[in-house]
Amino acid sequence: MVIIDTVAGMKEYVAAIKARKETIGFVPTMGYLHEGHLDLMRLAKKLADHTITSIFVNPTQFGVNEDLDKYPRDMEGDKKRSESVGVECIFAPTAKEMYPRGYATYINLEGITNTLCGISRPTHFRGVATVVVKLFNIVEPDFAIFGEKDFQQLLVIKRMVKDLNMKVQVVGHPIVRESDGLAMSSRNKYLSPEERKKALILNKSLKHARELFKDGLKDTLKLKDVISQMIASVQGCVIDYVEVIDAEDLSPIKTIKDKALIALAVKVGTTRLIDNTVLGEQLRL
Repeated sequence: MVIIDTVAGMKEYVAAIKARKETIGFVPTMGYLHEGHLDLMRLAKKLADHTITSIFVNPTQFGVNEDLDKYPRDMEGDKKRSESVGVECIFAPTAKEMYPRGYATYINLEGITNTLCGISRPTHFRGVATVVVKLFNIVEPDFAIFGEKDFQQLLVIKRMVKDLNMKVQVVGHPIVRESDGLAMSSRNKYLSPEERKKALILNKSLKHARELFKDGLKDTLKLKDVISQMIASVQGCVIDYVEVIDAEDLSPIKTIKDKALIALAVKVGTTRLIDNTVLGEQLRL
C-alpha cells in the first residue's frame, strides 16, 4: 500500500503505470470508509490492472453551516480497509495541495444541478464537479466507480465527462445497504440508536412505492404523497425533498411510462440522509 499526498507524487506514480500501458480503476472518496466504499473498490479491481482510491474531504462541496469540520475521519482505519480489498495506492492530499493560494477555477453544470440536492445545497455540485475534474486529471483513470446512492452526483459526473470529452469510463454501483435496509453512509455515524431506527423509514417508503408502482400506480404526485406521508409520520424526520422524476435527466414527469427515479433527502434529527430507487429496474433494496 502506497499513500501519496502530493499532486506531483501522484502524477509520477500514474506515469509509471501508463508507461507500462496498464489500466487504472479509481474510487474517489471522502474517507471514513464503509462496506459500500469497499464494494466500489472491489469492482474497480475487477475492471482494471491497478486500483487507486482518493481520501479527501473536499471543502468546496460543503456549504455554510454544513458538517465540514465534524465530518468523520479515520485515516488509519481507511488504510487497513482499503488494503484489505486490494487497493494499491491512496491519494490523500491536503486542502492546500488541491486548492493552493490563488486558486480560482470551478466547474459549473447547468440544469441537472438545479434540482434535488442542488436546491438546498446550491454550491455543492460546483465543488463536486471541480474536485472530480482535478482528481481525474491527476489520476488519469480508465474507470471511475461511483455509488448510486448519490444518484444525482453520478448523473452530474457522467454529464460532465461527456460534455468535456473526457476519456474515463464512469461506472455506477448499486446502493449497498445495512442488513436492516439503511443505505450505507459515512454520516450514519451521527445517528443516535433511536434516530437510526427512525431512519429506516427512508428505505421502507421506497419499498412501499415500488410495490405500488408494481401494482399499477404511475401517477408521480400520488406516489410522492404516499412517500411523504409515511416519512412525515415518523417524529423527528423532516423532509428536504421527495421527488419522482425522469431517471435520465431529472426532469419533472407526471406519469411514469417506462422508468423513473424516486429520490429523497430527509433530516433525521440533525443528520441529513439521502436515498433513492429507480422504478422499472430491479435494484437491491
